[in-house]
Amino acid sequence: MTRAVSPAIGSCELAFAARRRIDPHRAARQHAAYEDALRSAGCAIERLAPADQHPDGVFVEDTAVVLDEIAVIARPGAESRRGETETTAGALSAYRTLAEIRAPGTLDGGDVLVSGKDLFVGRSRRTDGEGIRQLEAVLAPFGYRVFALEFGRCLHLKTAATLIGERQILFDPDRIDGDAFPGHETVPVAPGEGEAANAVCVNGRVMLSASGLRTGERLAARGIEPIMIANDELAKAEGGLSCCSLLLELRTPTEHG
Repeated sequence: MTRAVSPAIGSCELAFAARRRIDPHRAARQHAAYEDALRSAGCAIERLAPADQHPDGVFVEDTAVVLDEIAVIARPGAESRRGETETTAGALSAYRTLAEIRAPGTLDGGDVLVSGKDLFVGRSRRTDGEGIRQLEAVLAPFGYRVFALEFGRCLHLKTAATLIGERQILFDPDRIDGDAFPGHETVPVAPGEGEAANAVCVNGRVMLSASGLRTGERLAARGIEPIMIANDELAKAEGGLSCCSLLLELRTPTEHG
């Protein structure tokens, strides 16, 4: 699931980055190329209803956490983004039973890294302890384990670390300790390529920011040939590749028993 870039993206929420002019047309072209890469990896694209009134609406990952058994609708930490979740919930209800994070808890999907039955959840400016507690309570009956992590110098946990294979995590050592992920092999990005830590792994393919050339070489040396995707315009809005999609296998709620 994806959502089109809002013409108002220049008014996006920012936490760490300095505000720079964002060209919405160039951002839309890069987003379209990202969708094409997902299709080439075997995905079907379902676009959520446009949310032009929400400058950050393209970053759909923050609105939900989607697992095989259930989808948890987030309660974004930025109040201006909370209206984005309604259309996400409506679309996901066709494929998953829904739960939701409730006030006063906050949780952004970009703070949740899923690896099998392990969920690593970052405490951040957008995700608080109550949001993490609620997520853990919702998922406990399905056998998921939730690990709350600390990180720094970026908006979301998945800005600093993402999954690139089975129990393999790509991470930025300037923002998080690689030892934070028990039972996982951790691969550091190349120095100065922090944006490359936000990758997308789908159907055995890894998509990597085009700014991470040396990181791509590191992955290639490990037998992972990344698909390099330009994302510099959306990066001005503190958005990475994973932010721009919700990935799920299409099935109806009743198929989970």
